Formats: sequence, C-alpha cells, structure tokens
Amino acid sequence: QSQFVESGGGLVQPGGSLRLSCAASTVTLEYVSVAWFRQAPGKEREGIACVSPLSGRARYVDSVKGRFTISRDNSENTVYLEMNSLKPEDTGGYYCAISSTDFTAMCIMTPGQADSWGQGTQVTVSA
Repeated sequence: QSQFVESGGGLVQPGGSLRLSCAASTVTLEYVSVAWFRQAPGKEREGIACVSPLSGRARYVDSVKGRFTISRDNSENTVYLEMNSLKPEDTGGYYCAISSTDFTAMCIMTPGQADSWGQGTQVTVSA
C-alpha cells in the first residue's frame, strides 16, 4: 500500500490551472525530500519540482519554471503542486515520491534516487 495519495489531476484546456496534492500517511514530509515527477506517453519519467526537508527550498526543471509552484503544508502533511499556464506538453501521469536525505541538503528529483512512490494522478491538457 502506497504511503501517499495523489489527487487533483484531470482534463484542462491549454492555459488552465490545476493543483495536485500529495498527502502522506506514514511519513512526515517535512523531514524528507519530496518531488513531483511527470511521465508523458512514450517518455521516461522526469523530475519536475522538488521541495527540500525543513528549509522548504524548491527546485524546478526549466520547462515548468515560472508556471508551477511546489509547496508543503506541514500541518496537513501534504505537498502541493500548483500548475498554471498549462500546455499540451504537460500531459502525463504525475507522481510524488520521497527521497531520504540530510535535513540541510537540497531536494532530489532523480527517479533512481526515490525511496517511495505514490500511485499517480493523470493530467491531460487538451482543447
């Protein structure tokens, strides 16, 4: 059983917005690196955004900078991905994952370094 439940995906028109949620049940997200990954049809899974433990510092892949925002709500033990100005190329399965790292380290968004994955939520951007 997955430690996380992703939600918030759906069908949206180009230029629209969605907010994805990654709610954890058995791990405290404040103390681990949390990343969102995207897997487009026929492509490899790629990290698109991550948030660092404790500090909350974020990193983004160039293709989503300025459009997506990752955030963490410690009281809800949930990480969010706010996605604006969505494009058809943003279509894909979106997955959250955690990686164990030092509390002072920057977050990780490399698939091979993820320790645990959610089941994913589908995002489709189409007119």
